[in-house]
Amino acid sequence: MCGFVGYVNQTDIPDNTIEKMADRIRHRGPDDEAYFADEGAAMGFRRLSIIDLAHGKQPMYNSDETKILTFNGEIYNYREIREELKALGYKFRTDVDSEVLIHGYDAWGPKLLDKLRGMYAFVIYDRKTKEVFGARDHFGIKPMYYYDDGQSFLWASEIKAFLDHPKFVKEFNEKLLPIHLSFEFIPSKETMFKNVYKLLPGHYFIHKDGKTEIHQYYKFNYDHIDENQTIEGDAKKIQGLVDNSVKAHMVADVEVGSFLSSGVDSSYVLNEAAKLKPIKSFSLGFNNSKYSELDWSSRFAKKIGQENTRITMDGDDYFDILPTIMYYMDEPLSNPSAMQLYYLSKGTRKQVKVALSGEGADEFFGGYNTYLEARPFEKYQKYVPAGLRSALSKMVINLPRFHGQRFLVRGAQPLSERYYRVNYVFNYHDRDKILKNKALNVDSGAYTKHIFDDVKDKDEMTQMQYFDINTWLPFDILHKADRMSMCNSLEVRTPLVDKEVAAFAATMPIKTRIRGDETKVSLRTAAAAELPKDVANKEKLGFPSPIASWIKEDKFRKRIEEAFTSDVAKKFFEPEALLEILQEHINGKSSMQKIFTIYTFILWYQVYFPEDTTADTVSKVKLTK
Repeated sequence: MCGFVGYVNQTDIPDNTIEKMADRIRHRGPDDEAYFADEGAAMGFRRLSIIDLAHGKQPMYNSDETKILTFNGEIYNYREIREELKALGYKFRTDVDSEVLIHGYDAWGPKLLDKLRGMYAFVIYDRKTKEVFGARDHFGIKPMYYYDDGQSFLWASEIKAFLDHPKFVKEFNEKLLPIHLSFEFIPSKETMFKNVYKLLPGHYFIHKDGKTEIHQYYKFNYDHIDENQTIEGDAKKIQGLVDNSVKAHMVADVEVGSFLSSGVDSSYVLNEAAKLKPIKSFSLGFNNSKYSELDWSSRFAKKIGQENTRITMDGDDYFDILPTIMYYMDEPLSNPSAMQLYYLSKGTRKQVKVALSGEGADEFFGGYNTYLEARPFEKYQKYVPAGLRSALSKMVINLPRFHGQRFLVRGAQPLSERYYRVNYVFNYHDRDKILKNKALNVDSGAYTKHIFDDVKDKDEMTQMQYFDINTWLPFDILHKADRMSMCNSLEVRTPLVDKEVAAFAATMPIKTRIRGDETKVSLRTAAAAELPKDVANKEKLGFPSPIASWIKEDKFRKRIEEAFTSDVAKKFFEPEALLEILQEHINGKSSMQKIFTIYTFILWYQVYFPEDTTADTVSKVKLTK
């Protein structure tokens, strides 16, 4: 696992620019560094050595040194591809997967991407044609950003690397603030920095002669759902897929560990890995807290004969690290579990360099409880005419809260507006109350409607999953997993976010995804054949924390109040409206996610735009190495 940076060269760029950019993300690769530069481009690399520790130095060259590669990730089928390339006459000098990429691109060009199984982001520069080629894996496990203002073209594993390039113009993309407030991330190629873009999952770019082309090489779809499949049959298939994927993800020349919560996903992954070799597991919890899952995790690890390390944190740990987290995150992300993941990764890295994790199971196999909403809404919309549903919605929307009110209001909306991810934190009316510039407020549903349109012929649950796989998974779940692990120089691997696993999940009918009020029923059935029954059937808890209670404590509430009345708050929000939300929470009306979204945005802005703020928070994070 590594980090890379690069830019199309210009004559007035200082010679040490590429080193400064790479040094900014040295946390991604503390083991080694190397650089390339000519009149056309400059490339930098930081390495975290995992496979063939003595070799694999990057930037890496093809046989005639006309193409140069920098690569972040792991290619799990690289040995099979290497044999194909050997048959074509290519000679290999190392046993690293990087060399497969440089020779594979030389042989097949972008068609190489159709052969890859893994997590990756890589860039290849062609010295002859002056062309830059960059690609990102199928689901966005590994990051890739580029800056393109029409004059300068830069790329990097993390946005913060651009700060050290003299041609990078740092500007806040204020038009996206309402979108962020709804989703807690930006569900598109855009970012909170103007002219900085994500290369989307399953895409590649080609930059040449000042122009950038974006192409899609992979798109997850539900075009081959097989209604003949059964829970028992799908469970057996899942068992084989998980077994195969975990084996592939265990390949390393360093020790591999595994995250472990009390849930079925991480337990299943750990159990399969333990069949191959003894493996250390790592769990996070809270001291003297009902939210801690440590006892459960420890008992399970002991039951399967594997070592478990308990890592703990408290409220001071949580709030003290927040500004630093916002720095490492690049963009504001208000998922409260990010801080737990930071401390879990930090504790894990003390013993191992690589850790397995259970992300992806809920999205691919139907694990979120909200998916259970699909059938009641489908029935309501089928049997109640649209006009009546609309009238009922208008009738009850302003009444005092009562049981069923939310259902009636949402029942008049299409899924692209109704699905709770679209207004995950703030809806249009909420934003209108808190935004200082009301003209910024937009319809968040319209921003992502095209994603629902891709699967408009499918049932609502399938549409929800498709939306999550294309937004929530890459821009929230995998984003925080990458940043929180890599800022601790830990490689996290996700066996359930896998090309082969996803290909099968795309064929599963609803009846093998949910049954009654049971979610991801086929995965649970597969796990039940391997795990204790209470683990396989355990209710999903996510990554719980006592943050809602902490916010009510005076010392943490005061920090939030200071942020809500800061110059940043006054610049973008109505401070009185923010304080009202905080007081509602103190009084017992849970507004934790709204509070946390505003609070983390303010911290992020103070960190990345210190010239525009006087807050003390800035001193807690130094924007240096």
